[in-house]
Amino acid sequence: MSAREMLLGRWNGCYPEPLLKAFKAILREKFILDEDFDQAYGDYPLSIGHGQTISQPSTVMIMLDALELRPGQKVLEIGAGSGWNAALMGYIVGKKGRVYSTEIVSELADYAKKNVKKTKLKNVTIMHHDGSIGLEKYVPFDRIIVTAACPSSPDKLISQLKEEGILVAPVSGFFDQDMVVYTKHKDGITEKRLGSFSFVPLKGALGYQ
Repeated sequence: MSAREMLLGRWNGCYPEPLLKAFKAILREKFILDEDFDQAYGDYPLSIGHGQTISQPSTVMIMLDALELRPGQKVLEIGAGSGWNAALMGYIVGKKGRVYSTEIVSELADYAKKNVKKTKLKNVTIMHHDGSIGLEKYVPFDRIIVTAACPSSPDKLISQLKEEGILVAPVSGFFDQDMVVYTKHKDGITEKRLGSFSFVPLKGALGYQ
């Protein structure tokens, strides 16, 4: 049994079928450096250059499960990296949905664009942009996901959510963060914590750098 089959087998029955289908369809090996091909389905992060990483598969699964993606939703991602997470979300939200993924490192934005193009998904837009301030042009969003460590509660991003929208982000801590699920209600914000994780620091005006 391959590492990919073992990973998917471990998740079977633990996560919704749309998530499992996305992980089967959008191959991680298409979004990593050539020299790491044999490690594509190791459950750990891999370097993609420029001081950034592609998250470990189990972390991506946990975050996307918490995001509660549905077909037709409009999603904002902060930190495209290699484009894998954006492609997974694009697959889940389907043709009537839309994913806007920002990347502050121009070289990685180009890399992510090339990788997503391989999937033939037409509903994913990668852009070179400081996502720490959000993306006002396309507000409001049904869902927002941040794939880098936020120094504090991402209030600017929460403000760009629709009512009953969900934001998932690692928050508070340069080396270790709490994974927080924010849900925006008419009368305020609720928070749920999913445990401790470790992400590279968020760059940009409202990040660490």
